Amino acid sequence: MSEESAVLHFSTEGIATITLNRPEVHNAFDEELIERLSNMFADVGHQDGVRAVVVAAAGKSYCAGADLNWMKRAAHFTEEDNRQDSIALGQMLKNLHAIPKPTIALVQGPAYGGGLGIVAACDIAIGVKGAKFCLSEVKLGLLPAVISPYVVEAIGIRACRRYFQTAEVFDADEAHRLGLLHELVDDVHQLAGARDALLEQIGKNAPGAMADSKDLIYTVANRPIDHTVIHETAARIAARRATEEGVEGITAFLEKRKPSWFIS
Repeated sequence: MSEESAVLHFSTEGIATITLNRPEVHNAFDEELIERLSNMFADVGHQDGVRAVVVAAAGKSYCAGADLNWMKRAAHFTEEDNRQDSIALGQMLKNLHAIPKPTIALVQGPAYGGGLGIVAACDIAIGVKGAKFCLSEVKLGLLPAVISPYVVEAIGIRACRRYFQTAEVFDADEAHRLGLLHELVDDVHQLAGARDALLEQIGKNAPGAMADSKDLIYTVANRPIDHTVIHETAARIAARRATEEGVEGITAFLEKRKPSWFIS
């Protein structure tokens, strides 16, 4: 495999797979990996031919969080240096979270700290039963600040009140119960099959409609169902019915054929 810290691969079906590729340090973050991932996430998010994005990792660990050498350097940073460093991590996670395509974390091993943040920032997560998870920042006198919006969204406030403060290691069954993982498989050999089944389902759906549906979630989340929301959601479905995808989808359904975007 390439010696680059992250590797991007495109399939003929339009699946972009981004693989964290620092297995010798458990795919821990440093400045280079954060910048590389940030650029990759921003890039694939704007490529029309990309139907879905898979975020995987090489080796036994998914991501161990911060690299030790990076932490040693950060120990001598000024407060402003630390702020800029953290903004870079925050932008990387935002670029992942904002990708207007389905994003899938393929978790083959432990995900700690920022690694757990990547899992939480993806739309869907599949993990092996042997995976472990931890928000360990308080053990170091720190806090999981930059990843917190994604983790709170993924597992909820109540669970965060426990795991942010205890720094307990929890297993894949607990991650599944909390909603951090959507699916569990027995081992790494079953990850590809679970991924492919999910991608097959995604391949049946209109790309633009999925992007708009993803945006819809953040439009209506935590808002009262009032006159404004009723009219705003009505306007969204009315506009989508008039799109090329909307017309093609309804026409294909009535003609009992597969729509043009369907990947068999």
